[in-house]
Amino acid sequence: MSFTQFTNLDFNTLRAQIKDYLRSNSNFTDFDFEGSNFSILIDTLAYNSYITAYNTNMAVNESFIDSATLRENVVALARNIGYVPRSKKSASAIISFNVDVSSINARQVKLNAGLVALGSVQGGNYTFSIPDDITVTPNSQGIASFNDISIYEGNYLTKTFVVDSSQTNERYILPNANIDTSSIRVQVSDSNGILTYNAFTNIFNVNSESRLFLVQEINDEKYQILFGDGIIGKKPDDGATISVSYIVTNGSEGNDAANFTFSGNLVSNSGASIVSNISLLTTTQASKNGDDIESMDSVKYLAPRVYASQYRAVTPNDYKSLIPFLYPNIDSVSAYGGEELDPPQFGKVFITVKPKNGEFLSEITKDIIKNDLKKYTVAGIKQEFLDLMYLYVEFDTTVSYDSGFISDSSNLSSRILSSIDSYSKSADINSFGGRLKYSKLLSQIDKVDTGITSNITTLVMRRNMIPSYNTLATYEVCYGNKFHADLEGFNIRSSAFKLEGVDGDVYMTDFPNTNQITGVVRFFVFDGGVIRYINTNAGTVDYIKGEVDLFPVNITSTSLSNRIEIEATPESNDIVAKENLYIVLDTTGNSKLNLLEDVLVSGSNVSGTNYTPPSSFISNKKYIR
Repeated sequence: MSFTQFTNLDFNTLRAQIKDYLRSNSNFTDFDFEGSNFSILIDTLAYNSYITAYNTNMAVNESFIDSATLRENVVALARNIGYVPRSKKSASAIISFNVDVSSINARQVKLNAGLVALGSVQGGNYTFSIPDDITVTPNSQGIASFNDISIYEGNYLTKTFVVDSSQTNERYILPNANIDTSSIRVQVSDSNGILTYNAFTNIFNVNSESRLFLVQEINDEKYQILFGDGIIGKKPDDGATISVSYIVTNGSEGNDAANFTFSGNLVSNSGASIVSNISLLTTTQASKNGDDIESMDSVKYLAPRVYASQYRAVTPNDYKSLIPFLYPNIDSVSAYGGEELDPPQFGKVFITVKPKNGEFLSEITKDIIKNDLKKYTVAGIKQEFLDLMYLYVEFDTTVSYDSGFISDSSNLSSRILSSIDSYSKSADINSFGGRLKYSKLLSQIDKVDTGITSNITTLVMRRNMIPSYNTLATYEVCYGNKFHADLEGFNIRSSAFKLEGVDGDVYMTDFPNTNQITGVVRFFVFDGGVIRYINTNAGTVDYIKGEVDLFPVNITSTSLSNRIEIEATPESNDIVAKENLYIVLDTTGNSKLNLLEDVLVSGSNVSGTNYTPPSSFISNKKYIR
């Protein structure tokens, strides 16, 4: 019997298999399977089988978090392992303003929860609110100062529910999408008065009287409020009124608002509204950290990993999972234990974060993450945040092309740069632990056009050293990759800088020891176009670790703005981002793209008498950056 291939479930295959099955049955030996009537029956059977197989396949796929395609199913599967996807995040700004209440002798001034200010972003206006009241006591001159208050982009709304215990499946569903769940505040009014409920964080110390609520995402990116059952957490009494306030936000659209107009609701201790003598003085921080709802891809990635960590931070992988969960404005996280260092630093975990907006985390944000991590860390482990270090990779590529296929070389140049830029943003590179894969870079260039015959590409690594001007200081510049060590030196090159007591521009380079494992740093100037060394022992080089250390030196200025660019030749063209290094493939700055007509392929010089292939090596005659 031929009816055996059950993995091929497309319509035509099913139709053919049904025919084969019927032909194998002696009762249908003489039937015309292509006849109109019988053909319709077979088509119907095949179509029904196809639809059934498709629906079955989809249903099975939706049962697993890796293969599910509907957000509500991904969220439900994540919920089964205790993971709550991140909601939209309101952009937050910090403002200060004063209120003169000397004329009304107010003892206190309260800024009510809700709308506070209007902010503009690229011509669009956004509302900024606060989820809680803020009360300030005026000074002796009658000035109430609201200093450095945080405001959040979005509209402040309130939804009320009445508890009806006669409904067995009563649900408290907030009607709005785009809610920042961190802004949700819950109060329950019953015979005991107005009671505040707090967001559930962990099950420890929870009893039948614990006033807690839980938020979970349901369909259409809306949220449901859950309460205790009277055993684990307090259950609201029948007839009680539940008041839920929250902020509906535009997420990342609210970032970068810097100019605000006050629109808040101020009242005195007597309840009188205050509408005058209000001055918006400063914007301490423009709005930032707004983010969109967590994507399905992110949920699929983080949910199993956060579950594996069991919501505790012990291993470096635990930190890599928990930090994006706690702080969504993150592109990538690097975490490693101090025991991996040389010499080891036991009891420490080093963390570096690449934010989505900007290059570095602020100290305030670092403190927020540290504080949030306290709930998950164990005693005896200290977290240290390291600033992100960018490892720039520059290329010098010569692309040969067939002029018979490519007539516009300028257009070819822009297409090649666009292709390289696309690779620079790929997952291969754009993360901690990323790796620039040399073969992929070459392939990325070659595949731009069939008229490209070859490319010769060389790479260099660059770090930007930020000096402390007019101060005697030591410096350590790490690349995380082995250096090439040519015994003639000049494997390291720098941009110009000036030293105290030295006339003219100074440059640094290296000179390897005979073991080619270590070397020394040398400072030199150009004297009449000739190199003159002014310090032949200015520091050390470790070619294996990829590290440059400078002895105490007083740098007074630099040729480039607030930096010295130090270039090194890598031993391998596969460059890896280790520890707190983050690779940036430079496609605009110092990289070079040269186009060369391939005279052999084009036929303009078949003999090759005028063909000179470009070098595959960086010339040691390149002395400076």
